[in-house]
Amino acid sequence: MKNYYLLPLIALFILGCAEKKTAERTPPVTAPFDNVDTLSINDWWNRAENPIIDLNVERDQVVAFGIYTVSGGVLKMSAQLYPLYPEETRKVRLEVQQEGEWKEIQSAEVNDLGWSALFRVENWDDTANVPYRIRHGEKAMYEGLIRKNPVNKNEVSIAALSCNSNQDRGMRENYVRNINHQDPDLIFFAGDQSYDHTEHTAAWLKFGLQFRETFRNRPAISIPDDHDIGQGNLWGENGKKSVVKGSNDGGYTYHHEYVKMVERCQTAHLPDPYDPTPIEQGIGVYYTNLSWGGVDFAILEDRKFKSGPNGKIPQQGPRPDHIRNPEYDPASIDLPGLTLLGDRQLQFLEDWGQQNPDHLKVVLSQTGFCGGAHIHGNKENRLHADLDSNGWPQTGRNKALQLIKDAKAIHIAGDQHLATVIKQGINEFGDGPWSFVVPAIVNDYYSRWWWPEDEKAGPNPNTDTSLPWTGDYLDGFGNKISMMAYVNPESQSAGGGYGLTRLNKQDETATFECWARDADVTQANAQQFEGWPITVALE
Repeated sequence: MKNYYLLPLIALFILGCAEKKTAERTPPVTAPFDNVDTLSINDWWNRAENPIIDLNVERDQVVAFGIYTVSGGVLKMSAQLYPLYPEETRKVRLEVQQEGEWKEIQSAEVNDLGWSALFRVENWDDTANVPYRIRHGEKAMYEGLIRKNPVNKNEVSIAALSCNSNQDRGMRENYVRNINHQDPDLIFFAGDQSYDHTEHTAAWLKFGLQFRETFRNRPAISIPDDHDIGQGNLWGENGKKSVVKGSNDGGYTYHHEYVKMVERCQTAHLPDPYDPTPIEQGIGVYYTNLSWGGVDFAILEDRKFKSGPNGKIPQQGPRPDHIRNPEYDPASIDLPGLTLLGDRQLQFLEDWGQQNPDHLKVVLSQTGFCGGAHIHGNKENRLHADLDSNGWPQTGRNKALQLIKDAKAIHIAGDQHLATVIKQGINEFGDGPWSFVVPAIVNDYYSRWWWPEDEKAGPNPNTDTSLPWTGDYLDGFGNKISMMAYVNPESQSAGGGYGLTRLNKQDETATFECWARDADVTQANAQQFEGWPITVALE
C-alpha cells in the first residue's frame, strides 16, 4: 500500500524538476527589442497564456505552415515555425516528391526573431505539379503542392482578402471552403493579416492556422500594412523614426528590427525585389513583380515612401491626417516635395509597364488611389478627406495612376473596410484605370460607408445595379472618380467578405466578383453582393 502513496510524490518530484529545467533554459538569441513580440522572444516558454494562440505546441507540430511563390524560374518558400526551445535544432528541410520518392533539395536556418526560414530554389521546373513537405526534426512536417504554371489556361483567377480583425479570433472556415471550391490560381492577402499590433508572431501564426488551407496548394502573395507593423496608420517616409503619437509625422513607431521581422515573415517568399536597396534604419523593401499564368503582377508598397502630413500641410481638422472642412482648397495640401509611391517605385512601375507586352497586367497594393469613403467608424463620423488613403498627395496619385493606365493594368487592393469598384479619373472622369478594393475579412470593427452627403447619384450612374449612389463624383481631395459599386456595412455579413478576379487572356477582360463572408459558393443559388460581378476591359 505504501507504494501507492509514493507514486504521486515521485510524479510531483519529476514534474518539479522538469519545470525547473525549463525555467533554466537560456535563449540562444536575445531580441534587440523588449516591448514588442514579447510572447515569442527570449524565454518565451515562461510567458502566461495569451488570447491569440497557444505557442507551446507538441513538438511534432512546430512547423505551422509554408507560403510560396514561383516566378521567373525561381521557387521561394517561407517556412513558418512555432517558437523553438534552445536545445532544438534551427534547421528546417525542404523535400519534394520526384518519381514517387521524397528528396531533400534544400535546408535553411530558422531566425529566432519571427521563427521563419526561407528556401530559394533556382531553375525551378514549373511545368508540373510537385508535392512538397517542410520538415523539422524527426516528426514535425507540413505538406502541400507546388502548382504548375497555369500558362496554358485562358482564364487565370486571383482571390484577394485583407483586414483580418482580431475582434473575431475564430477560424475562417467559410473563406477556406469558398476559396478552395473556386480554386483560384493565386491568392493575395493585401495587408492587416495581424491586428495584434505588438505581437506579430503570435498573430501571424494565428492567421496561418486560419488560412493555410487556402495557400497550402497554391502560390500566395502577402504584404503587410500598418496594423501588421503595429501602427494605426503608416506614412513610412523612407524609413525614418516616428516620434509623434499616431505616427502622422511620418515614419515607423516601433523598433526597426521588429519592422524587418514582420516584413521578413510576410514577404520573404515574394520574388526578389526590383531594387533591394534598404531605406533608413536598414529597413528593407519588397516591391517587385510576379509573372504567373501569363499575367504580370506588380506588387507595390503604398506606405513605405509616403510623406506624413504633420507639419507639412495646413491642418484642416482635429488631426493632421483628417480633413473636416469641406470648404478647404484641395490644392493647398498638394504641395511640392510631397511623396506617395516615391521615385523608386514610380521608376519600377514605368519599367514594369513596358515589359512582358504579351501578358495581362495587374497592380496589387494595400489601398485604393482615392478617397472612397465618406463615413468612418460610425454614422456620426463624416470625414471629408482621409490622408491615410492614396488619394493624397494628388500629384503623386495621378503619377501612379497614369503609369498603371499606360501599362493597361487594373488595380486590386484592400485596407478600406469598404468594397468598391471605381473607374479612376486623372484629367477627366473615366480616363484612368479600373480599381477593385476588396472587403474586410472581418468588418465589425471599424466600418466605412460610401454615402454622399446629398444622397444623390452622380452623373453617368451604373444602370446595372440598384445601388443608389453610383456615377461620377469628386472625392475629398478633388480627385475624379466614377463609383460603380460599393458594399456598405448594412449589407450581408456586415459588408465582410473577399474578392475574386477572373482574368480572360483571350478577351483581355477582368471580371470582378465580390462574395460575402457567409455566402456558400458551393450552392447553385449563391449570390454576390449587389452590384457584382462587373466585367471590364484591360485597355
